[in-house]
Amino acid sequence: MSEYDCITSEEVQVLRNGLETLNISVSEKTLDQAIQYLDLLEKWNGAINLTAIRERNRMLTLHLMDSWSLAPFLKKSDSLLDVGSGGGFPGIPVALIRPDLSITLMESNQKKVAFLKQAKIELNLSNLEVIAERVEQSTPSRLFNTITCRAFSDLSEFVRATRHLLQKGGEWIAMKGAIPYDEINRLPAGISTTITPIQIPGLKAERHLIHLHYAI
Repeated sequence: MSEYDCITSEEVQVLRNGLETLNISVSEKTLDQAIQYLDLLEKWNGAINLTAIRERNRMLTLHLMDSWSLAPFLKKSDSLLDVGSGGGFPGIPVALIRPDLSITLMESNQKKVAFLKQAKIELNLSNLEVIAERVEQSTPSRLFNTITCRAFSDLSEFVRATRHLLQKGGEWIAMKGAIPYDEINRLPAGISTTITPIQIPGLKAERHLIHLHYAI
């Protein structure tokens, strides 16, 4: 067994343990695809800036585990829009473990779009679509019942930029660290908020999902 095989085997075990903690069951093939995704990320990151995180062990936690923590909160057959997807977080990791979901990645940076499209091909993700547009200017052929992001820094801007893409009765889910009380207080009138604390396997830092929807 080569040194690379040993590292891969250890990484797969870390992923397996983390998914068990999240009560998520996946196949060995899916775990292998997750490692392949990190390999692609490392390869492309040398040419374009997809992530500032370059240590493999941190990628496992901060990209894969963090993204997967969203999956239990998505309903079966949801249509999910990942806005400002960048290197594909959380959309690609979620697409790997939730083939029942229809997932769209929206990214305006053309170099990052090229990476996302290549990842879709190499990982054979038939449930994934990549759209190369600015979200404010997007006019897709369908609306989404869930819109998520990790890249938007402000909740009110997130809602303002994407509200034309949300289905009636749908929700936004923003992935945050500490609870952003100031941002919540600046939300537009008529938007209600639910906060879900989450624990990322292998990470001690605070993480919260901020659920936003129109108040009835």
